[in-house]
Amino acid sequence: MAKRSSRSVTPTPELKPVESFRGARASSVPLTRLEAIRKAARAFRERMLANREVLFYKTCELVRVPYPVRFAFANVFTQLPVASPVLHIVNRLYVVQFQASDGIKTLLFSPSDVLANAETRYFKRLGAGKLAKMKGKVGEWSAEGLMKTAAQRLVAPQGPTVTEWLERIGLAPEDVDYLSYDHLHTQDLRNWLGGEGRTPVFPNAKLLIMREEWEATQGLLPSQADWYCPNGTRGIDPSRVVLLEGDVKLGEGIALIRTPGHTRGNHSLVVHTSEGLMVSSENGVGVDNFAPERSRINAVRRYAKNLGVEVVLNGNTQESSVDQYLSMVQEKEIAGPSARNPEFPNTVTSSEFTAWWLFRGIEPSFTFGDIELGTLQRSKRGSPAAHAA
Repeated sequence: MAKRSSRSVTPTPELKPVESFRGARASSVPLTRLEAIRKAARAFRERMLANREVLFYKTCELVRVPYPVRFAFANVFTQLPVASPVLHIVNRLYVVQFQASDGIKTLLFSPSDVLANAETRYFKRLGAGKLAKMKGKVGEWSAEGLMKTAAQRLVAPQGPTVTEWLERIGLAPEDVDYLSYDHLHTQDLRNWLGGEGRTPVFPNAKLLIMREEWEATQGLLPSQADWYCPNGTRGIDPSRVVLLEGDVKLGEGIALIRTPGHTRGNHSLVVHTSEGLMVSSENGVGVDNFAPERSRINAVRRYAKNLGVEVVLNGNTQESSVDQYLSMVQEKEIAGPSARNPEFPNTVTSSEFTAWWLFRGIEPSFTFGDIELGTLQRSKRGSPAAHAA
């Protein structure tokens, strides 16, 4: 991994600290923290809605990945049978364009380098795991095989790459100002930012990441390392990385809000669109995690009713389940109800649980799918013609 930077990094002038949640997690009493966070989230929501919307918001399907049900809905199926032990999550790229104090900016949120990320130990183990045996031997399940063979096309089909999506939209890599991820599980950033002497795909982009998340990658425990791409941050120029100390507003209608739990340095993307505030992270893998009491998945709904919980964690690591629970409540309170289905919050998760014919027996109550809102502005760096939504 990259060496820990000793320099003090603070948000650049165009990034404004958000004070809304300062002190909300200070109490040692979990219920007190919960209510403080809920109150702060509702007030923050009103302030965000009072401001302008972003200029453009689009989500783009990158790859579908098998994911254990026991992780997607932590503790729900511990003693219950499930028709399929695996479900499908769709990893999406978010393209957001917004007005900042120094002009129009473009952010890519969750821009996964799919083939490079395949070196993550979890994916490599998946290639030789029980999933392959479920349907018989359909190909070589090494990391390379998983991503490139017929087995990959069947179980983990890949869509357009990040750069292919940008070309379709009408953006060049030079147009991208920022990259950000809610956390760095599975991510290899070296191609994007030029680690280990590589020519960066995004020459003008800076990474926005919580300091806790970046520093954690420099010395992981084995259980954490299973989910991080080996050497994924090695050799990246520290000047390309903006380490955030807390919540920040990037510009009109967009903020990054610290939501620890899934990892200690987790944060969420909050975007004001024509469909309200959309909140994205991987604390949950879909709306069923954020409104389990209304889930159409019987086991999830019964679990919520029996325990009285208002969220169900995405629990592949559970670095801090209490913090993650609090953060998920924070996210859904910021988001409010979805304009597409008011039964569920506007939590557009960065990896979304979706139905897939190969993994039957469990389906989401509601999915957002790909979204496009607003109008892309012609880039100051001269990318192709603007694209209207």
